Order: sequence, then C-alpha cells, then structure tokens
Amino acid sequence: MEKLTARSAVVGVIGLGYVGLPLSVAFAEADCRVVGFDIDPAKPASVAAGETYLRHIASERIAAAVERGRLSATTDFDRLTETDAILICVPTPLSRHAEPDLSFVRETAETIARRLRAGQIVVLESTTYPGTTADVVRPILEQTGLKSGADFWLGFSPEREDPGNLDFSTATIPKVVGADDDQARALIATLYRIFAKEVVEVSSSATAEAVKLTENIFRAVNIALVNELKLIYGALDVDVWEVIDAAKTKPFGFMPFYPGPGLGGHCIPIDPFYLTWKAREHNVPTRFIELAGQINSRMPEHVIDELARALDARTGRGLNGARILVMGLAYKKNVDDIRESPALRLIQLLRKRGSDVDYFDPHVPEIPQTRSYGDLAGQKSIRWDCDGIAGYDAVLIATDHDAVDYRAVTEQAQLVVDTRNACRRAGAALGKVVAA
Repeated sequence: MEKLTARSAVVGVIGLGYVGLPLSVAFAEADCRVVGFDIDPAKPASVAAGETYLRHIASERIAAAVERGRLSATTDFDRLTETDAILICVPTPLSRHAEPDLSFVRETAETIARRLRAGQIVVLESTTYPGTTADVVRPILEQTGLKSGADFWLGFSPEREDPGNLDFSTATIPKVVGADDDQARALIATLYRIFAKEVVEVSSSATAEAVKLTENIFRAVNIALVNELKLIYGALDVDVWEVIDAAKTKPFGFMPFYPGPGLGGHCIPIDPFYLTWKAREHNVPTRFIELAGQINSRMPEHVIDELARALDARTGRGLNGARILVMGLAYKKNVDDIRESPALRLIQLLRKRGSDVDYFDPHVPEIPQTRSYGDLAGQKSIRWDCDGIAGYDAVLIATDHDAVDYRAVTEQAQLVVDTRNACRRAGAALGKVVAA
C-alpha cells in the first residue's frame, strides 16, 4: 500500500494491444513505472522507438513516457519478477462453436505462476464470464503454493476502452474493481487510483466480471432492436434515422442507438456469448441475448440483399460481375480496428455473389490476417480518387469515417447504398442513395 500511494510500485501489463497499450501509457503518464509484455516482438520494438501502432494513441505520448523512463516493453516474461502489480490484458475470443476460448488467459496465468512471488497484485482485465478470476486464474496461481488473499492479491477490473471516442479516455472512464477479499479490493482500488479519476468498488471479482458483460449485452440488445426496427420501418416506408433523431429529443426514458450493417469490435459481437455459455451450466435460458445475436449477425446478408435489389431496379443487373466499392473497413468510424468488422463479411458475401470488390479506408491500408477471413488477407485499399468512383456500379458505405467527403461520393457514384446515414448527415443529394 505504501508503494502504491507513493507511486513507487512497478506495474506490469501483459498484452500491449487495444487495451494494454492505453493502460500502460495512462499509468506512465501518472508517473508510475510500467513494463509492458507481449509475445509479438514488433510491439515492444515500437514502444522502445516511441512509435505508436494504434491510431488513437499518439506516438508523442509513448515517446515522452519512454524518454522519462516511465515506460518500457519486452518479450522477456522473466521480468515479471520486477513488478509489484501484474495486469492481464489478453484476448478472450470465441471458439468456432461460439464457446469461450480462455486459452490466452490460462497460458498467461501459467506464465505468471512460474514467476509469481509473495506480495504481488494480479488483476485480470480481459472480458469474460463471472467466475473466471476465481475458478480459472486463482487455481493456476495457487499451484505455486502461494495463497490468494494471504501471499498475493487477486481481482478483476474490466477494461472499458472505446477507441476513437474523443470525449473519454482511459484516465477519465470510471474504473470498476472487484475482488474476493477486502484487502485485495483495497489494494487494487489504490492501484487504479494512480491514474483513474474515479474508482468504483464492487463486492467480488464475479460482480466486476458481470458488470462488463452487462454493459456490452445492453448495447448488443438495443442495437438489435433498432436493426429490427429498421427492417420494419423500411417495409412501412418510414425512415428509421428520422424516427431516432426525433425520439432522442425526449429528455427522459429514451437512449438513442443506431442501426448498421452488423456488429463489430472485439466486445459486443463476442461478450454476450460468454454469458449464454455460462448460463447453460445452470439451465437458465438467455432468450433476449440469443435473439439479439441472431438479428445482428443477419444484418450483413440484409445489406447485400438491399444492394442487389437496388442494382436490379436501377441498372437491370445483379451482383454477378458488378464492380462494388466498399467504403470503410474498420468496425466503427475514425479507428483502424477491423476486429469482427461487418465490412469483412460484406466483402466476403459480395465475392460469393460474383462481384468484383474493392475497398477504401483511410485508416486501414491493407487487410491483415484474421481468424475468420484469411482469404481477404493482403487486399489493399484503393487510393482515393473521387473521379474513379463513377467506374463502380455501386458504392456500399459500411463505415462512416469523418475523413471521407460523402457529398463528393454521391455526386460521382452511380448508386450509393448507405448503412450509416452518412450521406444525409453530409447534406448530399439523396437521389442515388439507398438506405440499408
């Protein structure tokens, strides 16, 4: 506790991705010494060079932290012995059968256990089902003979990163902390108060795990609702975007959510299934969550069907042989994150229908290797050429980056299928625009 309050404690962050790097920088900027760990040697090399690999984290922030000796990074996990607190920020994906894949969490816990010493704090930040910290991580760490709550302190604090959100940062988003004993909870809360403006303590690690799932399930269910309303209102010739804009003027009892071509990002398309899987152990149905997943996962097919109908109506041809430009590959606007992006599914579906597909994204110059879309790896974004847009049979707006001039797009394109209401917000003429 004295080390934490004096900010002399050394913090280790395992996993320097979209969660771990911002977290490391936040601690370093609060004058705490941080050692980042990653199995990918490119990430520690970038940190050492003061260069970012995440668009929303400026290189200047990394370089300043490195220059002041507050931030370093390594692939040498033996350096975990130097740290007083270890934060686990590794992926928690789904298996091919939509079941939790905790292999990264287990492997990381085993890596820590081989170096664990008395007096260390261990916190899991990776999103998972209630009970993971206590039932999966703790037994692995206690195989050392050290006991949680006596020799080391264990807890859970959910990551709440929102890349591209200019209104909130790692330091300004309240930090939820849960642990299964009072001493661990107090220590972990003090740890996060080094940089966080507000720390919210809950009674257990399972409660903290449930908090994160609840936040993301809330979004998933409400997005599914507006996606279904989009289909209904479309059949009634009512503009769902106009409906939402009017409804959100109500100062109470309504929160706006917006439809789209599907769900993306590492959290919302994945996290609800962690809870449905866990609920099956207790024979508890999860109808809302599963229905939301079905609706949201069906949206890319709906968008492609709308595009096919629009092409038939305007040009008399289908998708087979059509030249299509997909605008935006990232899962949401103004970021370079393509994890679970519906744009990847859209490209795959168009190719299956025989279309010649290009994409443009100012933040994603090339499609990297992914678990589900390996056949798309290596495809490069076209260079921006507004005049060249006329050569495509249709433009499909999948992600509405602010850097794109949508008025110019609609002026040049033969047909625009807009899944994000980008053209209307840009004040473009809507004669060639079809909402989907």
